[in-house]
Amino acid sequence: MRFQISRDNILTPLQVISGVVERKQTMPVLSNILVVAEGGVVQLTGTNMEVELVCVLEGAQLANEGRITVPARKLADICRSLPSQAHLDFALEGDKVHLRSGKSHFTLSTLPADQFPNTEDNPQDIEVRFAQKDFKDMLDATAFAMAQQDVRYYLNGMLLEIGNQVVRTVATDGHRLALASIASDLTLDVDRQVIVPRKGVIEFSRLLSDTEEEVVVSIGDSHIQSEVGNYKFTSKLIDGKFPDYNRVIPKGGDKIVVADREALKDMFSRASILSHENIRGIQLQLSDGQIQVYANNPEHEQAEDSLDVIYEGPELQIGFNVSYLIDVTNTIQEDSVKLSFSNASSSALIESCEDNGRLYVVMPMRL
Repeated sequence: MRFQISRDNILTPLQVISGVVERKQTMPVLSNILVVAEGGVVQLTGTNMEVELVCVLEGAQLANEGRITVPARKLADICRSLPSQAHLDFALEGDKVHLRSGKSHFTLSTLPADQFPNTEDNPQDIEVRFAQKDFKDMLDATAFAMAQQDVRYYLNGMLLEIGNQVVRTVATDGHRLALASIASDLTLDVDRQVIVPRKGVIEFSRLLSDTEEEVVVSIGDSHIQSEVGNYKFTSKLIDGKFPDYNRVIPKGGDKIVVADREALKDMFSRASILSHENIRGIQLQLSDGQIQVYANNPEHEQAEDSLDVIYEGPELQIGFNVSYLIDVTNTIQEDSVKLSFSNASSSALIESCEDNGRLYVVMPMRL
């Protein structure tokens, strides 16, 4: 196998695909990228057995066909180290890959291509079409609330719900919940729910651009797939039942605060400096036209702050993990936010003041 390609044409695909490849693998071949030079094109594939990314390289000049796997990180680092506009000669000689560019010469170890896992060809029964920007916004609006390595494995991902003329993404780690929705053209009798694993959500979001260009998302019983530009994305789905998110969303909160989002976020950020390093708890106090925040830590340090807001109602004291509040105010893009409370033991509902299909639920803390 041998081909030539410009450094600039291979570097970005290598960096994107290397993001899927885990550094520590039980199978050595999973630390490698599969390089396939056949049919006049060169194709790179990376996988962690859960998420797979395939990219067809642009501008590759193929001399000899073949397939081999090479260490992902090392290949990416070598290409990154070469000067811009450099040309790379990629040649398989025996069981080694030789990379030559100008006076530079690198020799990489390989593993046979037949050791690389193949993703089964899975039938897809639902297709949903979005502008890339809209779908990326939905993923980014909810991804932060996904759990990480929770024993409740179904929380280590994002619910993708395809309903009748609406699509929702929902994520929760048991302490907070994020939901985003968008209108769709699909007409379904029964809602379809699938859970996309955390890694799949993150890598898919990275592929999408802030453009109106269309992306088609195909969903089957066990996999989700999409093609974005030269990339083909495939992710396994988590086999589990996602909690009924509608039961978590608080209804009828009668204490409603409207505040400037940026000012609120800044106040939370200041209070977080002196909050408990592990618990991260702060106390909010609502009173007419004002919200006050208090934080302290085991070193007996304290923070107090206040913000003028739109609020008319009874006083309320309620505790929260300040990190969760900062995450929400970072994610909302609009200028004003609405916070709805019922009592000191009920979750808060946080939304933009604009009706944009996004909402956030944060559970209270006892402090």
